[in-house]
Amino acid sequence: MTAEPGDIRPEELGEGTEVAVGSGVGEEIAFAEIPETLPVLPLKNTVLFPHLLSPLLVNSERSKQLIDAVLLTPHRLLLCAAVRHPVEASPGPDDVYRVGTVMRIAKMIKFPDDSYRLLVQGVARAEVTEFEAGGDFLRGRVKRLDDTGDFESVETEALARNVAQEFAALVAESSRLSDELQLLAGGLDDPSKLADLAGSNLEFDLAGKQTLLEELDVPSRLRLVLEGVQREREASKLESEIREKVQTDIGKTQRDYMLRQQLEAIRQELGEVEDQEVEVDRLRERIVEAAMPEEAAKQAQRELERLEQMPAAAAEYGVVRTYLDWMIELPWSKVSEDTLDIAAARAILDEDHYGLEKIKERIIEYIAVLSLKRDLKGPILCFAGPPGTGKTSLGRSIARALGRQFQRISLGGVHDEAEIRGHRRTYVGALPGRLVQGLRRAGTRNPVFMLDEVDKVGADFRGDPSSALLEVLDPEQNHTFSDHYLEVPFDLSQVLFIATANRMDPVPAALRDRMEVIELPGYIEEEKVEIARRFLEPRQREQNGIAGIDFTLPDETLRAIIQGYTREAGVRNLEREIGAVCRKVARRVAEGAQDGPVVVRPDALAELLGPVRFEAEVAERAGQPGVAVGLAWTPAGGDILFVESSSMPGKGELKLTGSLGDVMRESAEAARSWLRGSAAALGVDPESFEARDLHVHVPAGAVPKDGPSAGIAMVTSLASLLTGRPAYANVAMTGEITLRGKVLPVGGIKEKILAAKRAGIERVVLPERNRRDVEEVEDGLLEGLDLEYVGVIDEALQHTLAPEASA
Repeated sequence: MTAEPGDIRPEELGEGTEVAVGSGVGEEIAFAEIPETLPVLPLKNTVLFPHLLSPLLVNSERSKQLIDAVLLTPHRLLLCAAVRHPVEASPGPDDVYRVGTVMRIAKMIKFPDDSYRLLVQGVARAEVTEFEAGGDFLRGRVKRLDDTGDFESVETEALARNVAQEFAALVAESSRLSDELQLLAGGLDDPSKLADLAGSNLEFDLAGKQTLLEELDVPSRLRLVLEGVQREREASKLESEIREKVQTDIGKTQRDYMLRQQLEAIRQELGEVEDQEVEVDRLRERIVEAAMPEEAAKQAQRELERLEQMPAAAAEYGVVRTYLDWMIELPWSKVSEDTLDIAAARAILDEDHYGLEKIKERIIEYIAVLSLKRDLKGPILCFAGPPGTGKTSLGRSIARALGRQFQRISLGGVHDEAEIRGHRRTYVGALPGRLVQGLRRAGTRNPVFMLDEVDKVGADFRGDPSSALLEVLDPEQNHTFSDHYLEVPFDLSQVLFIATANRMDPVPAALRDRMEVIELPGYIEEEKVEIARRFLEPRQREQNGIAGIDFTLPDETLRAIIQGYTREAGVRNLEREIGAVCRKVARRVAEGAQDGPVVVRPDALAELLGPVRFEAEVAERAGQPGVAVGLAWTPAGGDILFVESSSMPGKGELKLTGSLGDVMRESAEAARSWLRGSAAALGVDPESFEARDLHVHVPAGAVPKDGPSAGIAMVTSLASLLTGRPAYANVAMTGEITLRGKVLPVGGIKEKILAAKRAGIERVVLPERNRRDVEEVEDGLLEGLDLEYVGVIDEALQHTLAPEASA
């Protein structure tokens, strides 16, 4: 056996020429003093402990010179220290740990290959304080390290007993450890020696054993050893359970194989088994009929050849057969014929949905280009908007307008990448991903594929589905999409992908960049009335069994439902309320209490739907000093909020309530600071800021609120309070403010304008730099609204506060 310089390995002593070095190995060694300097022997992958006998094998010339020098001394002592990491040359002072064990050479044998085998016994822990320069081997100044801690305490005694018991149990359970260790551990009264004996025989790594050696506090060392012993016992128990389970599984597999063979023989005798050759020939014909691409066809042929050589009773037979079925049934070359009649497509889109002109125009453009360029790649669209605005149903309508198949997969709550890419066939019960499964159901390779709720995709230890979608939604890559189950590329370039999302913020930037985002801001009241008239009322009448009854919901009744019983950007709750009215009418008809035509008037809604749930509170809450109307963006589209201010005698403090976030609190602080600096211009006594406390509250305290867009509303509310000039009740505002009095742009302008229109606001104050966002808003949303653009707070107050005379 050869060893690199400094490579010292523990080995069993064998036959060789013995060199007498002392009185034997059985004597008790107790040195009162250790020499100030000792040779340092580096050990590779080995940590030695005090009081224990350890065999060593020395191969390198440098280490043998060290041993020869030690044997010439009367005490025959050296310091053994572990090497921190493997080195090619001889280890130097920086390569070894400073804490090691002083060892005494008890016996040495020279072998014919000129190697030394030693038996050394530990004396004490020691630390190298300084290495000496020069010499043929390492030598350093050493300091003895004595044990610390309370040896006589109840805790130490309890720890020692636990270590002895657990270690004895480990020795009894493990085939690696000698039974003699159990007797040695039971006969030790010294807790330090017990810890070293047990620790040296545990499966610690080098760093773990070095930590144990460097731990001088005996109770702490006993705890480390106890944890290690318990961990090894748990590992040993787990290994035994795994071994037993594997043996059980092997026995079950052999039993299943025999039963399958017998079952196959019985079925052949009964004539129930189709000849395997006939089945393989039929699969070969289906592979040809599938018209696969060259790479996919080669893969299918390889698997078919494997199947042909496999007995039908083999466990792998069903896996290969299932794979071939998937390959054959995928629409490799099947393409549905597109409907390229633009007028017909427009009629279908208008028939299914009211409004949504931007989306309809985009689909018509796609059909027009497709009629001129038949190999056009499918666009990647993303419909973003509040719930209930028709995003999902619009996908089905688009498929009908194009004459294509429609497939939808919901990505809400999906955390596993395999949902998109599939599982590899090495897993039991593996299947392709949802995309491939959808294509198989569609039967064509150019369906309309809807990826619903793409903003609610999660990620965990199983992977990130959003990252898998990067390839799917990239026109430059998806023509070679590879599913883990198929392991061959499939062309998705002709699929029309439509994603839906309520918010775009959670969507990763790379994924958002691959999609053409079309926003659906929500519906105004006129649009909701028309949608209810065309779609919601007929559907609810049909579902509630009153389609054949003369039933009428006048427009004023629908408006009363929209204003008093719903508060949403979409129409889901509106349909629920219409359904509730239809059920009440259906009950009266079924009970015979209703004859003749049924006309539901607005004054009957309280009886049918209960008291009004939402009041038009703008007029009654605004119009008094200290109250301003702000606009907020919400996941449901947009809403108005009120900012209320009050003052009281105090010390000039500002109190903020209403579940406000940090950004909104900072907006209130900035508003007060600006007002304090502009007090003279506003006619406010500057001393009032010191003598009075201000309280700003934003109602709906249970709803968390944050963001900078309420800055103008904050400053208007406080200015109204301090000047006594009420804010206009029909004016709503949004915008971020600065300490210099600037008004900065904010987001969600379209949703906020829609919320203002729903609330009956007549004038909206917006930042000047948001003018470009208003240009994208449909003209119908702006009817009846007066928009004022401001760049500084002074301009905003001119539009939001009533004149002093009216105050």
